[in-house]
Amino acid sequence: MELNIFNTGSKFIEAKELVKEVYLADERPWVVGFSGGKDSTAVVQLVFQALSELDSSSLSKKVYVISSDTQVETPLIINKITRTLGRIQSRALELGLPIETQKVRPKVEQTFWASIIGKGYPTPRQKFRWCTDRLKIDPANRFIIDKVDQFGEVIMLLGVRDSESSTRAAVMQSHTIEGKKLMRHSTLRNAFVFAPIRAFNLDDVWEFLLQYESPWGDDNNELLQLYQDSSSECPLVVDKEVKESAGSCGNSRFGCWTCTVVNEDKALSGFINSGVDWLRPLYEFRNFLVEIREDRTQRQKHRMNGEVYLTSNLDGISDIESHPKIYKSEIKQYIENNNINLATVEDLDVIVIDDDGSNKRFGVGPFTLNAREEILRRLLRTQKAVRKLHDPNIELITIEELKAIRKYWHDDLQWEDRLPQIVKDETGEDFDWQHDDRPVFKEDQLTDLETLCQEEGVNLSLLKQLISVEKDYSGVKVRRGLFQSFDKTLKQDFLHL
Repeated sequence: MELNIFNTGSKFIEAKELVKEVYLADERPWVVGFSGGKDSTAVVQLVFQALSELDSSSLSKKVYVISSDTQVETPLIINKITRTLGRIQSRALELGLPIETQKVRPKVEQTFWASIIGKGYPTPRQKFRWCTDRLKIDPANRFIIDKVDQFGEVIMLLGVRDSESSTRAAVMQSHTIEGKKLMRHSTLRNAFVFAPIRAFNLDDVWEFLLQYESPWGDDNNELLQLYQDSSSECPLVVDKEVKESAGSCGNSRFGCWTCTVVNEDKALSGFINSGVDWLRPLYEFRNFLVEIREDRTQRQKHRMNGEVYLTSNLDGISDIESHPKIYKSEIKQYIENNNINLATVEDLDVIVIDDDGSNKRFGVGPFTLNAREEILRRLLRTQKAVRKLHDPNIELITIEELKAIRKYWHDDLQWEDRLPQIVKDETGEDFDWQHDDRPVFKEDQLTDLETLCQEEGVNLSLLKQLISVEKDYSGVKVRRGLFQSFDKTLKQDFLHL
């Protein structure tokens, strides 16, 4: 990556003064979107510098710095974000700045794995990119709506720039209020958008980051190196209208390691080519997710709502003449004559001739339960491989997600309850699947707990298990066996390898 550095110091001063002006203009709290990339880092750093220069008596309103944790972020990136959020919070407390950091996460029943392995959603593609709404927009918007309910109105600060693309510039311009420094949020009432680096170009962003030291002690040269290794970044998205202009994150941005929207995850392969070889199992599993999506035998022959449909997409059929042919008007009779059960059949591939003579075939729906089981097994094996190569504590899927998946499978009439045995087969772990599954912590408490564990070198997974043990015995008059359960948890082999 080559940088063309120009002397644009006046632009930085103007931006900082603008931040001060907008901050002092009213009492509406700020919510700053932080993705860990160059633009959002520049925004947070700009805000940090501006507030540091204001008189303490003027620091009357909160600034929330939020980051989306989709729970399938590239491990390198989410670890960096967690460390940075902790440093921002610590430094803000030292300086008396009204800054509070927090991660926002999807609801457990809407995570990537709960959606794919649990409900059978096909892995995302360009024309069905359900992941951005569920994993990024909805969690961020829940946080914003909560603050709107609390304060009446909020202002979102985003690291968007006019020079990123003509599409992005057009979207931003359409929401700009003439004569004002704020833009309307396209979907959230009483939420406004402030883009303090809107006039920056790419060179401006990098010059700002490399010219001014990080107020919280990060090394922005390391961020530059991260870009050189991956050529990527994935923005925090909080607006459905800019979702399309943001593009997919698997092609040129670092984001979800599971991204199947593009043909190749250049960010993940870039890290591997730069020597981060332990990411290879993730790369291979991501490619498997693309392959299994395209395998029609792994997909149900109806949509989730039970609808059977026809599609003109005949990709993969090289010889149409060799396939069985039926007319659209004869479909029902064909199914009856051949004893086909569309709820369970896995290998139905016939050509349907429409009334206008065009060739179509049955469309596909969610993954079959067998396919979902295979995805889960491979995911757990991938987790085992990464733990062996890199970090014995890494968690690609959480116990909470496994419990949500188990419920979805039961809702799909898998009464054999195979999930606990699959987990035991692949991991050797045997959880207490029957205990109360209500959440123990709120999202902001989970963020604090994760940060504390990272700072103190405590195993978060272990701590969660110990808390779960305590929760099992909560309210029990005779707590016999509590300490034996603690002892069993603490003696797990992976803690002592």
